[in-house]
Amino acid sequence: MENTCKHCGKVLIGRSDKKYCDPYCKSAFQYQEQKVNQSNFYLKVDRQLKKNRKILSTYTKAGKATARAEVLAEEGFNPKFFTHYWKNNKGEVYLFCYEYGFLSFMDAKGMKKYSLVKWQPYMEKAFLSFN
Repeated sequence: MENTCKHCGKVLIGRSDKKYCDPYCKSAFQYQEQKVNQSNFYLKVDRQLKKNRKILSTYTKAGKATARAEVLAEEGFNPKFFTHYWKNNKGEVYLFCYEYGFLSFMDAKGMKKYSLVKWQPYMEKAFLSFN
């Protein structure tokens, strides 16, 4: 019985317990296996973070903006996914998706909105002092 490479299917020459024809096929096979077996949780979180970042970036062109929560939600924004936070001098905590942050608040009419900001150099000093 001939052994074949688990990745490309070529007939293997050499040891009887050989599984791959070369290091490339071994690496490629293991990469594919990892992708298939990898937890969907990681992929879902990664996709949502990227989606949140993209949505926030479209509304924060000038560095600061305000947006209705329902508008962002319709586009797929999920405030439960963020990468880090920053606390301003007023004690308000902005949640960030990479370099774009948001702060939830209710306007005078009781409508949920977000104050949107882009990460600024002055935030770095305050951010480092928390750690």
